[in-house]
Amino acid sequence: MNAATLFGLSGAALVGIGLYGLITNPDPLRKILAFNLLGSGVFLVFGVVSRRAAASGLGGDPVPQAMVITAIVVAFAATAMAIALVLRLLQETGRSTLNADNPGGANTDRGNS
Repeated sequence: MNAATLFGLSGAALVGIGLYGLITNPDPLRKILAFNLLGSGVFLVFGVVSRRAAASGLGGDPVPQAMVITAIVVAFAATAMAIALVLRLLQETGRSTLNADNPGGANTDRGNS
């Protein structure tokens, strides 16, 4: 097993773990962490694919590397924004979940009109 295959399998494992965490965890902070894990796996797989294409004689193209670096910066900014929103939600409501108080969905706060 060569290094490219190992990195590709590691990236696929990160994507799988990130998807599992994104689907199963109801806590927004854990969802953010799982989304970052999924993104890191995608970046790793994309980097491996571009590296294998360059190794097979197609020529080294710096565009995929630039795209991965740009995606990492964008993911960092999106994570900072999402954490700021979760902190604001915690500050305003006193809880960090988005669950409704009344799970039935019925509006119990009706005025006399």
